[in-house]
Amino acid sequence: MSKPTFYITTPIYYPSDKLHIGHTYCTVAADTIARYKRLTGYDVMFLTGTDEHGQKIEEKAKAAGVTPQQFVDRIVAGPGGILDLWKLMNISNDRFIRTTDDYHVAAIQRIFKKMYDNGDIYKGAYKGKYCTPCESFWTESQLVDGKCPDCGRPVHDAEEEAYFFRLSKYAKPVQELLETGTFLEPASRVNEMINNFIKPGLEDLCVSRTSFSWGIPVTFDPGHVVYVWVDALFNYATAMGYMNDRYHDFDKYWPPVNIVGKEIVRFHSIIWPAMLMSVGEPVPAKVYGHGWLIIDGGKMSKSKGNVVDPYLLAEKFGVDALRFFLLRTFPFGTDGNFTNELLINTINADLANSLGNLVSRTVAMVGKYFDGTLPTERAADPLDDSLLALLRVTPARYAAQMDAFQLHLGLEEVFRLISRANKYIDETMPWVLAKDEANRPRLATVLYNLLEALRVSLILLTPFIPDSCAKAFAQIGADESARSWESASVYGSLPADVTVTRGETLFPRIDAQKMLEELEAMNRPAPAVDPVLPDVSIDDFARCDMRVVKVLSCEAVKKSQKLLKFSLDDGSGTPRQILSGIHAFYEPEQLVGKKVAAILNLPTRKMMGLDSNGMLLSAVRTVDGKEELHLMILDDAVPVGSRLC
Repeated sequence: MSKPTFYITTPIYYPSDKLHIGHTYCTVAADTIARYKRLTGYDVMFLTGTDEHGQKIEEKAKAAGVTPQQFVDRIVAGPGGILDLWKLMNISNDRFIRTTDDYHVAAIQRIFKKMYDNGDIYKGAYKGKYCTPCESFWTESQLVDGKCPDCGRPVHDAEEEAYFFRLSKYAKPVQELLETGTFLEPASRVNEMINNFIKPGLEDLCVSRTSFSWGIPVTFDPGHVVYVWVDALFNYATAMGYMNDRYHDFDKYWPPVNIVGKEIVRFHSIIWPAMLMSVGEPVPAKVYGHGWLIIDGGKMSKSKGNVVDPYLLAEKFGVDALRFFLLRTFPFGTDGNFTNELLINTINADLANSLGNLVSRTVAMVGKYFDGTLPTERAADPLDDSLLALLRVTPARYAAQMDAFQLHLGLEEVFRLISRANKYIDETMPWVLAKDEANRPRLATVLYNLLEALRVSLILLTPFIPDSCAKAFAQIGADESARSWESASVYGSLPADVTVTRGETLFPRIDAQKMLEELEAMNRPAPAVDPVLPDVSIDDFARCDMRVVKVLSCEAVKKSQKLLKFSLDDGSGTPRQILSGIHAFYEPEQLVGKKVAAILNLPTRKMMGLDSNGMLLSAVRTVDGKEELHLMILDDAVPVGSRLC
């Protein structure tokens, strides 16, 4: 019998800079829903990816002295990039799309042409206010204090030839779709879309640009590139094989559930279904717009620079603790105020004191009183009834909340059971029962009930904290058959003579004051300028032979993660070899042909068995505890061999 299918997506993230905890929040939420659906028997397709075109990428790449493709490759697939972050956060996506992927590019060109051929795309001219960081056009009335309503930065007048999508044509069917009450959630978003955007009158949408070139070319008008709306939104379809031959899953998994941040609900609940109507395909099953993580009273944003580093938090608190905090603390669909104090308190209260303590105490008591293996003789008592009754109804209550994407309320059901189990220990007092040999059957019953309560709780927590649950299952003696969704509703799935195994403490309690001091020290802004070093004489400075050199070739040094080997033209006619530990910041192909600065009269130094005859000059600073390095790349007009003075 085939499984029911479920297709879930995150937005595709814009790699203009490293992602922050707000992006992690969205992706962890989608991952948890995907894991829950797999647990309950669905054939799940989970997609995430990156939106890699646009003017901002083009400008940032130019400033960095690299091509746009090299720029996005570094942020997406480079060390510490987006792919590494999702691996760290234990994201279980089945597919990852990049809008620079060949199959997506070809599919978007076909989709654009199809919409043009059916009359829904036409040529015109655009004039309006444009925000480059957000890559958004705005009308005068939409501006806030004359600035971009999203990021608060200045906008500028922009006018250019463009193609437009007849969004106005689909105003009525989109409004009817929104009014069904099931397409867009939470319900609070629906009136906002209808009253703020549809009723005032939908304007046709600019879907091509001519003022930059980093995008997908319009095949029938090469001076234009496809703008973000068509390029980015259709990723959910092209990743399933729509209008391409890379995959063949569109009919199987479509339509999707699109999980997005509330700032892009308008695009996903109005523009996106209208475009699908244009090409004759079913609209998404659901668009769910979650809230923002707020910090210092404002939205966390790369453009604003007020971001929290998920790598740092995962290192300090652990991946599962961070995943749990994001979904336990903030109701999914509303804004949440992020603080380190709240993170620490949540971990201590729920994971260390409630869950971790229950696992530790229960396993320790089975070990202490029965050498790790329970006897099979039992003795029930009315004190058991309340716990067992809650145990039996919790899976269904949890499922109802999870199916409604109320993840925090799903966790609330689980922790109601965990709290009841902890109270059950105080009520039954196993340490008192253990004093009398005649109470062994009763003591074994109490401990078995605790293990069963833990087993059911861990099954329900697995989508949220998968690695920690796997470790806890091993400690309480639950094999694979006792970890299934079906077994969550069957009391007695653990063997009567279950054997437990003491393991590591799952969630050690955090010293809040000490941790906050550490985090404050790591996040304290560095001085604007490093202190000036002691004076040197002009003669000392003059002895440093600093010159302009050109990179003839560059390659990674084998068996070294840091070193690059340069062959340089220093004007002498003989190539000069210099080794530099900058591989974490540059790939070799980025530097070939560049003119850089070097000190040439340093003593030869052996590095990994190779001679280094000088040193390249760089600018270095520390940001959020991490070092950033920028090689001094010079204007190509400066002649090779010129002295720096």
